[in-house]
Order: sequence, then C-alpha cells, then structure tokens
Amino acid sequence: MTACTGSLERGYVSRSRLVDAMLAGTVLLWALNITVTKYLISHGWSPLAYGTIRYFLAIVLFAAYTYRRERSFAIARRDVKLVLLAGGLIFANQVCFVYGLKFTQASTVGLMLGATPMFIGAISASLGLERLGRAFWVGAIVTVIGVGCIALSSGHVDSRPKGVLLAIALALTWSAYSLAIAPMMRRYSPFRISTLVLATGWLPLAVLGAHQVATQDLSFGWLPWLAFGYAVIGPLFLTNVLWFTAIDRVGPSRAALFANFEPFLAVLFAVVLLSDRLYAMEILGAVLILGGIVLERVWHQSTASAMSALD
Repeated sequence: MTACTGSLERGYVSRSRLVDAMLAGTVLLWALNITVTKYLISHGWSPLAYGTIRYFLAIVLFAAYTYRRERSFAIARRDVKLVLLAGGLIFANQVCFVYGLKFTQASTVGLMLGATPMFIGAISASLGLERLGRAFWVGAIVTVIGVGCIALSSGHVDSRPKGVLLAIALALTWSAYSLAIAPMMRRYSPFRISTLVLATGWLPLAVLGAHQVATQDLSFGWLPWLAFGYAVIGPLFLTNVLWFTAIDRVGPSRAALFANFEPFLAVLFAVVLLSDRLYAMEILGAVLILGGIVLERVWHQSTASAMSALD
C-alpha cells in the first residue's frame, strides 16, 4: 500500500464517520423532539399555539438559510400543486402531532411512527407508483397487527383512544407527505422545498390556532423556553441540514438504516425522561412492527439474491 493510497483510505474513513455522526445526530434530535413536545404541552403550551409559533420561527430560519444559499425560492408552475398538497399534508401532520401527544403518551406516538416505512409502501402501491411483492405485504400485515396491539393498550390511564388514532394518522400523513415531495426532490434543493412547504402548511395552522396563540400565556420558566428553542432549531431546522447533506454524500438507503432506530429511541427518551410506562401490549406491538420491517427487508434481499444467482 502506498502512502497516497493509505491517505485516501484514511480520508474516506474519516468522511464516512462524519456522515454517520450526522445521521445519528439527526435521528437522536428527531427522537428527542417527541418527548420535548409532550413535556411542553404538559407544562403550559396550548397545542396549536405551540405548533403555530414553532413553525413560524422555523420558516424564518429556513427562508434566511435558503436565500443565502440560493438567492431564490422560485419553482416551476407545474410544481405549485405539489407544494400545496405537501403543505396540506404537513398541516394535517402537525395537528395530529400536537394533539396526539396531548391525548396519549410520547412513547405510544414514538411506537406508531415505527410503522411509517410500511405506510409509505402501502400508499405508494395503492397509487400505482410501485409494485410490491409478497415480502412487503407479509411484513405489512405483521406491522398492522403490531399497530393494533398498541391501539388495544389505549384503555390505560395515560392513553386515550383518540390519541392513539391521531398517532396512527400522524404516521400516515408523514408517509403521504414524503411521497408528495419526492418528485420535487429531483428538481430543487431540500431547503427550498422545506421553506415553501412549511410556509404553505403554516397558513392554515395559523388560522386554526389563532385563538390559542392570542390567549397563550408565555410566562414560562427557563427550562420550558430552553426546550422550546430546541424544538425549533434542533428537529425542525438543524436536522434538515444534517439529514440532506448526509443523503447527498451516501444516498438514501444508508440513511434509512439510521431512521429505522428513531421510534425506539423516542420510546427510550420518553421512558427515561417522562417516566412513561410501557404496557405488555405496547411491547408486543413494538416487536411486531420491528419484526414486520425486518421480515420484509430480509425476505426481499434473499429473493433479490436468488434472482441474481439465476441471471
């Protein structure tokens, strides 16, 4: 091995570790956000006031960052409908997020988000965007059973049925949003898309939350304000910069491996920081959701390898 080759390999390893750190940091920030939001809603913030003010501040950050990078927010006329659709979905997603956390445990919301990959696949297949084989549908059935187990645990004191339904809707709307922005990701930077979509989704959120914003008492102590600052800068702004920078360097497949850990890290944060209690049916549901995803991927890879061997 020459000195030049060794230097290149060390540089590659160093960059790879940096990207892994960016992905891991992003997932940790996302996971912690569920616990932080539950804490804030339980300590004085009205759900819609929290969502409206938080998103407004995030839009200001995104707009300043994007304009400095690109000097434009322009998109083609054909993409306006996609921005409106994505904005509508992110509006619904945020309403589900804040009220889901109001009516159920943070750990329950985190567990439901584990079903997101399967929801994305099911919606994509139903719209004819891709054809999915038996491996996916078997995994999807196992995942749905897991979601059902978590829903059955909603009779406990800390979890209301409507909170669980909102958590399911949260995962569904995020899945649909992910598919809605996919075509634009090939034409614009994620920062331009985020600025436009967040602004579009914020408008109906501001209208719906106007009364709560007007009556919101802002006399919090330092800890809720610190947590709120985190909720704006960390999981809304910084994560987008880290996530899409990392994807640009290593591709979405490797990034997805890290994202799969988010729901279970969210549960860990909720149990440790909020003393959430996990019930037997929730644990069973988590195992089934994870099992469905693992089953689909292992089966799919085995089938692909077998087909390759026949070529």
